[in-house]
Amino acid sequence: MKVQFTETILRDANQSLIATRMTYDEFAPILETLDKAGYYSLECWGGAVFDSCLRYLNEDPWERLRKIRSACPNTKLQMLLRGQNLLGYKHYPDDVVRMFVKKSVENGIDIIRIFDALNDIRNIEVAVDETIKNGAIASGAICFTISPIHNLESYVKLAKQMEDMGVGSIAIKDMAGIMGPQEAFDLVKALKENVKVPIVCHTHSTTGLGLVTLVKAVEAGADVVDTAISSFSGGTSQPPTETLAYALEQLGYENELNMDAVNEVNQFFKEYKDEAIKSGLLNPVVLATDTDALNYQIPGGMLSNLVAQLTAQNKLDKLQEVLEETPRVREDMGFPPLVTPMSQMVGVQAATNVLTGKRYKNISKEVKSYIRGEYGKAPGKIDKELQKTVLGDEKPITTRFADTLEPSFEKTKKQLGDVAKNDEDVLSYIAFPAQAEDFFKKRDEIEKNTFKYTIEQIG
Repeated sequence: MKVQFTETILRDANQSLIATRMTYDEFAPILETLDKAGYYSLECWGGAVFDSCLRYLNEDPWERLRKIRSACPNTKLQMLLRGQNLLGYKHYPDDVVRMFVKKSVENGIDIIRIFDALNDIRNIEVAVDETIKNGAIASGAICFTISPIHNLESYVKLAKQMEDMGVGSIAIKDMAGIMGPQEAFDLVKALKENVKVPIVCHTHSTTGLGLVTLVKAVEAGADVVDTAISSFSGGTSQPPTETLAYALEQLGYENELNMDAVNEVNQFFKEYKDEAIKSGLLNPVVLATDTDALNYQIPGGMLSNLVAQLTAQNKLDKLQEVLEETPRVREDMGFPPLVTPMSQMVGVQAATNVLTGKRYKNISKEVKSYIRGEYGKAPGKIDKELQKTVLGDEKPITTRFADTLEPSFEKTKKQLGDVAKNDEDVLSYIAFPAQAEDFFKKRDEIEKNTFKYTIEQIG
């Protein structure tokens, strides 16, 4: 049997270990080698990449994608998309979702892994449909979590619905690294028995389970696994590519990896990692195994945010109380999977409950929107008292929230005028208005200075 590898160094490993601060110029020299390494795909876009490019790196995320496409003509490029949330933290109208997907494919994406934070199938259907229409592979992602209402039956039902939509594969997305080896084996086996499309398995090494979980997933029939080059693996990142390939070869599984190229890639990022540690960009803490997630089901990124939030308020001594409050808030909210944006909502609310000394004395606007139904259908029942506090006599939205939103792409395009040079600029602005506006100004300034310098040179 053959198993294929998706390399995450350009997106999730980068995001998990150094908050997506790796610039294009820093990894550009190794792209040609990555393209020769025999990966099934390179995950290189989506997630927090778009936001970080505009907010921190002063890069056009679309140009970054085009450059990667040009340098890697032989390997499928992959991105992560939050369904109707796209790459932001709220739902967008269907016309914006369709245009974003269309432009992502036009600029170089081959595979779009699409998930909804609530596993609400209605929130991925438009993105899936548009991905297929544009000739790319739509990979439907199941957000794996553990709760009284999440089980094999519910995941299989979701997978069947995705297959009926026309997805080209189904990915198990274990964002917190809490999926144990037996759970992985049972889930992959159940999916293989019930759907015909390939199964992809994604996990994190946060709790130390990653490697053995992926091995068991492959034994159950997983077709593709997500891994990170070893120098950027472990901790909150993915399990190491080379180690898993070695282990699976011993167990009789074939792969298409060119290990000479893989080793060259590892050496490149090993040097980058050493520099990142020296500069403080990479905190060794994120490379450690943290089993708290097994108790509280808190992803590594969410835990980091909680620590930062409490530290900023000189309340780090309250961390244990917040950790204990988090699963209670999650239960009150109907057991949403702790993945963006739900992980941020639950974490912030848990911290607020502890710091104010009274549960739900202050409720964030995002949690209120969630309870109103603006993010989709809650997986379980929302606590009646919490719902009453937020809604009063108002009824929650039961239809797909995007159906209530007016088309906005053309309106925004007209509003921006010459500020946006193309449709991609309009999409950047819709996703992150303030950050995109700042980027456009900096870009214009650079172009003016370049033009001035050129004229002076000619003169």
